[in-house]
This record gives sequence, structure tokens and C-alpha cells, in this order.
Amino acid sequence: MLNMNTNIAIIGAGPAGLTTALQLKRYGIEATLIEKDQVGGLLRNANWVENYPGFPRGITGKKLVNLFKQQLKLAGVIVEKTSVTQLDWEDNGFRLQSDKFSMQARIVVIASGTKPLLLKSYPIPVALQGYVHYEIYHLQNEVGKIITIIGAGDAAFDYALNLSRKNEVHILNLSQEHKCLSLLYERSLQNANIHYHNNTKLHSISPCEQKNMLLECQTLSGMIKIETDYLIGAIGREPYLDYLSEQLFGKIDQLRKCQRLYLIGDVTNDWYRQVSIAIGDGMMAAMKIYQQERLT
Repeated sequence: MLNMNTNIAIIGAGPAGLTTALQLKRYGIEATLIEKDQVGGLLRNANWVENYPGFPRGITGKKLVNLFKQQLKLAGVIVEKTSVTQLDWEDNGFRLQSDKFSMQARIVVIASGTKPLLLKSYPIPVALQGYVHYEIYHLQNEVGKIITIIGAGDAAFDYALNLSRKNEVHILNLSQEHKCLSLLYERSLQNANIHYHNNTKLHSISPCEQKNMLLECQTLSGMIKIETDYLIGAIGREPYLDYLSEQLFGKIDQLRKCQRLYLIGDVTNDWYRQVSIAIGDGMMAAMKIYQQERLT
């Protein structure tokens, strides 16, 4: 395995991580930006971004991510495509293990975002698990499909609006109350391609002749059946920190206080997952690193 050294490693090329990399580049400070998947993070799933300044009529998440990619390229920021498998603290520095290399770093910026809560309590047969997804960017070219989403928050309704352009979408809400913005809820109800089912619990999943899956759901009025091509889980997310060693977990507060470790964006912002907040986090981290580098 290749051994590498870097002064600053940034884990995650979503809005927070790429902003840190861009601003450090502007300062003339080189950093290694690492991304296991694609640039943009969850923004790739967004149907319509209406609260990001500079786009008065809104912009799709996909188009905004493409603009971010162009900016990284023009700035000369290179993204290392690899998955971080472990991050540890040893000998007054960080040791980062990935699929491609082992790296030592003096400062680490964690911008790895969140991971989805899995549909563990639902009876998904092993043979059908390939049709279960938790993000939708790779389904955006699907046409004429039936897609079912479990969830009642912003993500569930935003996913539905995105996918309903070319497909039929069902939203299953376990309770009576939805948890999304009223704007998203109203748009979904007005969309003829979206079917919203409240007080609906997924009871069983089985193979289907016409579609990939047959969903049997319990409602207040009895059982209903939905034939579907894909099942999307949108029941919540949690910080993606699986790669941190136990030793590093115990030193997080100490390392953050001495500005050797930064946690930014969705990985630390809990409910406040907005692209503008993540970008602000990334900018602040870069500015703090710049001030610190000037003093050393």
C-alpha cells in the first residue's frame, strides 16, 4: 500500500469539505481532499434548491453540484477517490487508512456527512435487497417506474418530487402527521404522479411478476397492495463516523480545542442540514486553519 504524507486531510467532498479545500487553495495552502463516492454529497439528491443565495429562481441539486465541480477544477483542487477505512491518532499526528493508501496528516477536517438509518425493522427478503435504496441520485434517469418511499420528512417528499417527473411515486407515512416543510407537502399533494398514504405500515415484501416487489401495507381501512420497482428508505440519518478509531473518539474534544481536528457540515450539525450552513462551516474551518498556519 502506498504511504503518503499531507499537512491537511479533508474527508468528504460535499459542500462543507469542498469549500474548505477551495478556500485553503485560495490561501495557497495545499490540502488532500478525499471522497469515497462523488463530489456533492446529499446535494445530488435535491429536487430544487430555493434557499441558496444567487439563484433567485432556484436550481436543481444536480446543477448546483456540477457548478461546484467546475469550480474545483478551475481552482486546481484534486479529489482523491478512495474510501477512508480508519482514522487514528498516534505519535502526535493522524494516521489515515484508505482503500488506496496509508496517510499521515497533521490536521484533519472531517466532512463525511451522514449515513441513512436502514430499514432494519422491515421484512425485506435478501433476494430483493438490491431494489432497496437510501439515496436517489442514481435513479434520476429512470422512466416509467413505480417507486415507493418510506418516510415523512423533508427528504421523503423532496425525493418524491424529484422522481415524480418521469415516474409514479408512493409515499408511505407510518403516522397521521407529516414532518416536512408545508411547501413540500402541498406540492406533493398537488402532483398527480405522487400518491401519499398516511397511517400506512409496510407489512410484507415479496417478489412480483410485473414489477420487482409487491408491498402489502396495513392501513386504517385494511390491507392495500402496491407493486413497485424500487423501495426508498427516508426514515432519518446519523453522522457517518464509522471509520474513527476508539482512541480517536476519546480525544475528539481535546483535538478540536487545539485545532488539530475539525468536524464540519452535516456530520456535526444534527437537524440543521442545509447547504448554506455546511458551506459556512467549511469556510470558517479554512479561515481558522489559515490563521493557525500563520502562527506556526
